[in-house]
Amino acid sequence: MKVSDALRARHSVRAFTRQEVPRELLLDLLDQARRAPSGGNLQPWKLYVLAGPARERLTGAIREKIAQNAAVALTGEGAEYQIYPPDLPEPYAARRARVGIQLYESVRIGRGERAARLQQLARNYEFFGASVGMIVTVERCMQPGQYTDLGLFMQSLALLAVEHGLGTCMQESWANWPVTIRALLGVPETELVFCGISLGYPDGAHPINAYRTERADFAEFGRLLET
Repeated sequence: MKVSDALRARHSVRAFTRQEVPRELLLDLLDQARRAPSGGNLQPWKLYVLAGPARERLTGAIREKIAQNAAVALTGEGAEYQIYPPDLPEPYAARRARVGIQLYESVRIGRGERAARLQQLARNYEFFGASVGMIVTVERCMQPGQYTDLGLFMQSLALLAVEHGLGTCMQESWANWPVTIRALLGVPETELVFCGISLGYPDGAHPINAYRTERADFAEFGRLLET
């Protein structure tokens, strides 16, 4: 598979089959992804990779908290960083709103169906059924340059997954559960809980995997300067 093919095929998968990712394949993907670019070769990414009972302990703990109060799925325990700017300007606010509309339309959940929306949101904390879940952290001392490195690592992993018939979903939503994550995974206070990653075999029959987000043309975000 060419890199260009993998880029076109990659999308956020929000429904996975029960098929398990072979341990050898998982470790190979992680081994290859570490070749991602890294300023100063700091390699700031840190991963807690969960499968089997370890994965279920985390998802089960969050499931219990949401069962006590469904609305907690919206904010959890509170993220340790500002995921989005508080006053998101255009065109970014419209793009964010549009992708939310696409998601809920794909599973036929209307704007006023609060309970159904919360139920769908809670699927984040099941890693959407993927057999592998990851929690990504970064040392608190790191700066925006290292956050870029972290994104490059995650993109590398996502493209490698596509090559092997797997799918991923990068989930900022997991940043909302730092207290529970620390308690269950032993994440030290020196590390900031950044996001989660679902990894597994996509459920091609599920409608939530059918839509694709719209992307701006180059003319909207760049200029080609030749003279």
